[in-house]
Amino acid sequence: MVHGIVLYDWAFVDKVQALWARYRNSLLQFGKFGLIGGAGVVVNQFVVVVCNVLGRDLFGVGYNTAVLNLFGSEFHVRLLQVYAILAFLVANLFNFVLNRYWTFRGHARAPFWKEYLPFLLVGSVAAVVGLFLLTWLTKSDWPLPHSVFDDSTGLRNRFYWANLIQIVLVMPVNFVLNKLWTFQAVRKRHAEATERKADALNGSE
Repeated sequence: MVHGIVLYDWAFVDKVQALWARYRNSLLQFGKFGLIGGAGVVVNQFVVVVCNVLGRDLFGVGYNTAVLNLFGSEFHVRLLQVYAILAFLVANLFNFVLNRYWTFRGHARAPFWKEYLPFLLVGSVAAVVGLFLLTWLTKSDWPLPHSVFDDSTGLRNRFYWANLIQIVLVMPVNFVLNKLWTFQAVRKRHAEATERKADALNGSE
């Protein structure tokens, strides 16, 4: 401090700049992944709402309607899980295409299906966790109190809000696994295999 004025902490600034330089690409990728994830949430919610409205208005069934009993137990697969799975599949493909060509774009892309199948597998693992969260959120009084989220309107529909919450909660896991496996390890293996083939061809000449 000089004459009551706090000097700028350049050491702190240097540390921040060093951290930014080190993690810049990962942070930018996470930001892009989040933007695409946000668009995917809209797609997911749209499919969920369409399925729920069609089921309710055309067939007279609510999202809690049981469709399959689990091995004679008290537990059932309900329409809310079916709707959530359909919405996941549509949104997962939407997210993959945008992440492949924007977030993790690069010259060393593996073929479409070699990247999509791991992306789908990662998303499926997260979706299973999400289904448990979805089921719990639609039954529990916290954090969606029944007195407020009573399904009287679209904005007070428990299913819609529970679906939104579970998507947000599993998104960071999705990002980490897809970054390290789908768009890094898979592409690395593909690049190495391509290089080996090229070396073999050059050696045979």
